[in-house]
Amino acid sequence: MSWRLFGLSLMVLGTSATAQAQAPRPNPADIVNRLRPAVRLADRPDTAFRLADRMQYYHVPGLSIAVVDDFRIVYAAGVGVTEFGGHTVVDTSTLFLAGSISKPVFATGVLQLVEQGKLALDEDINHALKSWHLPDSRFTQTEKVTLRRLLTHSAGLTVWGFPGYQMGTPIPTVPQVLDSLGPANTAPVRNDTFPGVRWLYSGGGITIAQLMSTDVTGETFPALMKRLVLDRVGMRHSTYENPLPAARDREAASGHEQFDTPVPGRYHVYPEMAAAGLWTTAPDLARWALALTRSYRGDTKSVLSPAMAAQMISKQVRVAPDGSDYWGLGVAVHGEGDSTSFSHGGRDEGFVASMEMWPGRGRGLFVLTNGVSGALLNEISRAFAEMYGLGGPPRSTRQVVAMDSTSLAPLAGRYEYVSAQHDTIRFDISAAPNMLRMWDPSLKRIRYLFPAGGDDFFDFDAGIRMSFERENGQSRALAVGQGPNRRVARRRSP
Repeated sequence: MSWRLFGLSLMVLGTSATAQAQAPRPNPADIVNRLRPAVRLADRPDTAFRLADRMQYYHVPGLSIAVVDDFRIVYAAGVGVTEFGGHTVVDTSTLFLAGSISKPVFATGVLQLVEQGKLALDEDINHALKSWHLPDSRFTQTEKVTLRRLLTHSAGLTVWGFPGYQMGTPIPTVPQVLDSLGPANTAPVRNDTFPGVRWLYSGGGITIAQLMSTDVTGETFPALMKRLVLDRVGMRHSTYENPLPAARDREAASGHEQFDTPVPGRYHVYPEMAAAGLWTTAPDLARWALALTRSYRGDTKSVLSPAMAAQMISKQVRVAPDGSDYWGLGVAVHGEGDSTSFSHGGRDEGFVASMEMWPGRGRGLFVLTNGVSGALLNEISRAFAEMYGLGGPPRSTRQVVAMDSTSLAPLAGRYEYVSAQHDTIRFDISAAPNMLRMWDPSLKRIRYLFPAGGDDFFDFDAGIRMSFERENGQSRALAVGQGPNRRVARRRSP
């Protein structure tokens, strides 16, 4: 069945007369017509693309988006369909799995428990845990795992993320997940590094924090988060229930881990709800970020106290010793002063999401998709950044070097490499006027490779560098990317 993108359901809220009088603001609805790839070609028109076209190009069936400006939601939209080949249109109430964006929303709830004296940020977590305990080890003899270290990913714990569980299969309890018992499909959550030494992302650590919150309150996790966060900030569509109640199943989009193919059972179940189990909409995420922003700016009646919000959105742990990225309590933190932002990405089976909020400027972008294209999210973020004068994904200007067909023809052929999952990946390259066309079966589309000089090329959409290796004039291999992400594909046939 040919893929077709159905209608755009949107809500645009106008700026106030006062704001209009002070300075003209971008029209947020324009974002859907201003998407651009990672590369700008020198001496050629800089083409902007429509969101609907880019969704089709990247095989993303549905999307939820919200824009915050002047400290309020000025644009919210649902685009596309809830499932490939289906006819149910995405609107602003369609639920998407938020992946790891579940973590910062959870953080605002668990920090309320700290403010209520039910949990402590800097105390050994085993003092609060009742139904399970983190085993002692040589790593925890002196330094202890604390809630602050769980939220800043500096507790030295294992288990980066969770794949979830297919609908209809046994679902483990949280203690079973933490000990890798029963039907659990991930390793046990344990220290393999000394607490406090370095940043090491751990969804397992957030799952421990989830258990802490239910142990000290006696409430189920979805009910606790509904009371502490979702109801309080106006996330009226959102829930941490996993799986979704049958009555709400029709509200949810289906995930697509493989292009044009719904996830079996439509989506996975995540008992690791704090780490990966939030069902939400882009406007609901914007309401949460606005509530946190109000706290950060001094509102004593919002979701956290101003002092706690300031801790949450502060540079507590450097992500890499030589980098500029930092982590606060549950969020990544960038910039200084009014340029400070808090952000998080999300990835569940068949779903990808991103959010970033600038609390000093009152601006933010929130995107949820039921496809797995990070390139699309980058293009949306880039359009938003260009519209509002904010730092977005980098874009480079590249010069296309003239290359005749005689030089291009020996590069054509079938190439293959073995992935990290031990799958053999094959793709075909053919010569075209002053470029190469790569048919990528994993992306189900053509990648356009422009010559950069010699045997170096670049991918137009992503800006990825590619270099051919020749032997007696004929190509024998293609190196893709640089550094730890570099991989080499061997040429198998012309």
